[in-house]
Amino acid sequence: YIFNIQIVNYKKYKKLYDENSENIIYGDVSPRGRILDRYGRIIVDNKPVKTILYKKMGGNEVKIAYKLAQYLDIDYSKINDDILKTFWIKINYDKSKSKITKAEYLNLKYRKINLKDIEQLKKDRITLDELNSLNELDKEAAYTYYLMNRGYAYSWKVIKNKDVSDSEYAVISSNMDKLVGVRTKIDWDRYYPYGDTFKSILGSVSSSEKGIPEELKNHYLKKGYNLNDRVGTSYLEYQYDDYLKGKKSKYILNIDNSLKLVEQGKKGNDIYLTIDIELQREVEKIIEEEIIKAKSEPNTTFYNRSFVIITNPFTGEILAMAGKKIYYVDKDIRFYDYTPGIIIEPLTVGSVVKGASQIVGYNTNALKIGEIRDDACIKLKGAPSKCSWKYLGKIDDLKALKLSSNTYQFNTALKVSGVKYYYDMPFKIENDAFKIYRDTFKEFGLGTKTGIDLPNESSGLIGKKDTSGLLLDYVIGQYDNYTPLELSQYISTIASNGNRMKYHLLKKYYENDTLKEVEPVLLNKVNTDSIYLDRVKLGFRQVMEIGGTGAGYIDLKHNPSGKTGTSQSFVDSNNDGIVDTSTVSNTFVAYAPFDDPKVTFTVISPDTYDYKTSYQTYVNKRISKRISEKYFEIYE
Repeated sequence: YIFNIQIVNYKKYKKLYDENSENIIYGDVSPRGRILDRYGRIIVDNKPVKTILYKKMGGNEVKIAYKLAQYLDIDYSKINDDILKTFWIKINYDKSKSKITKAEYLNLKYRKINLKDIEQLKKDRITLDELNSLNELDKEAAYTYYLMNRGYAYSWKVIKNKDVSDSEYAVISSNMDKLVGVRTKIDWDRYYPYGDTFKSILGSVSSSEKGIPEELKNHYLKKGYNLNDRVGTSYLEYQYDDYLKGKKSKYILNIDNSLKLVEQGKKGNDIYLTIDIELQREVEKIIEEEIIKAKSEPNTTFYNRSFVIITNPFTGEILAMAGKKIYYVDKDIRFYDYTPGIIIEPLTVGSVVKGASQIVGYNTNALKIGEIRDDACIKLKGAPSKCSWKYLGKIDDLKALKLSSNTYQFNTALKVSGVKYYYDMPFKIENDAFKIYRDTFKEFGLGTKTGIDLPNESSGLIGKKDTSGLLLDYVIGQYDNYTPLELSQYISTIASNGNRMKYHLLKKYYENDTLKEVEPVLLNKVNTDSIYLDRVKLGFRQVMEIGGTGAGYIDLKHNPSGKTGTSQSFVDSNNDGIVDTSTVSNTFVAYAPFDDPKVTFTVISPDTYDYKTSYQTYVNKRISKRISEKYFEIYE
């Protein structure tokens, strides 16, 4: 322990020692850097907040508490009996002392009990009449005294920072010579010009009262922060705290109560995001409107959320990402921002993955370009027949994508597994087919993290059983689960000719007062011939044409290329912890234009309707059409 203090963390503890030995005072908190969108529009700003602070410096705290109670309008609605009893003891010292017997003081002397026990005995013996003798000023002073003594003795405590009036600020400032340890300063709160738009991903900042949260202390103390510093606690505010944090002015308090500046403060640096906040706002609005519309349709009992991601496939920049989830107040629909679900919620994505499945087939010679197959159902021994959503006749590899054939992928998977299919055959994988598929899927971004600059990204949910029958589910997107962001990176990788780009939300930042652009980062290139990737892209183009499963999702004048997916999912219908109802989830990925991709779209709507009923909602299609129209309206 001594080695840790004197050697490993010497600088940190030396700094704490100096600050507590020299009466170090930090000036007004320098404003945190702003967060702007890709075009310089302010998404997060600061607004000034007048603040009254206190730090122990040897003054009579009871007298100071009474003066502050007279000068300030303190909200003491959260006061409790324990706070009142603590203060009663402070202002009735002799009376409280008499509540302890000689025998109990002897027990204290001989360490049978401690001072904490004595204080508790005093509190327990305060009568109701004695407690009721405290008037309103006493109660306000009691709560002020409590605020003055929270947390660490050496740290500054916030006495008031909400709705401090000009007159309150002025009277405290002019009477600080009578209020030992009390200081005024201008603090700040985060301000959001676009309201709740993208707010969950922007993240949060700790308050002046709490400083560094308990769960983040180790992280920030290792960086040299003080316990009462305001810090980013989630998502982008946390991720880029090093850029955004302001530097406080540092003073030494002289004996004559004057201040000597030893270190000048500095405003935090601004950062620019890849997000187009106007597009983001429109996307969020569209999702909410379409969810409301869908919930008025039959058979949408379990549908409650949708996700949208719009990216630049060649840079990894995210132009918009939004998730909305409903809740109810009485019978009225309300929404909360569920955008974090884009990076943390694994979903069954369905047939959208068939592009990657066909690449595996081409790479292993299990599938030839132009190969024609009969879309007849597959029947394996001991299992029911596995079919496409309807019989599609004799089709080639392009039409297999256009019409989303399952059996085409099943036949490829059997060949990849080293077996030759015949009706009612036993199926045992003869090689490491799962690894072959998963390795290629990861090259597209499926089953691995996207690299996005946000904490807590999930890599999806990988199935633990690699049995033969499950491989057929895997190749049509019905086994391993992927996050919406992984699915987005998959279509971006296809659009960018097999280059998987690291996703990022930071576009520009300051380094030594120089504005720098974040350079695109190539994570990997898909290991396949360009002719195979071009073939998949051509199949995806046909998906969007008349007769394809994606027809009508994006106006053909934009020359789109994409893939739809329909998957069987499962929900807990009555919140008893048991998954008991089968639903259908809808997914869609696309890019445009086909011959010169500028943008990708990913839209996912889980649990849109009950699997066992015939009626289906087209909410995912409507969202896709509207968000693509909005994008092209802005960018064309």
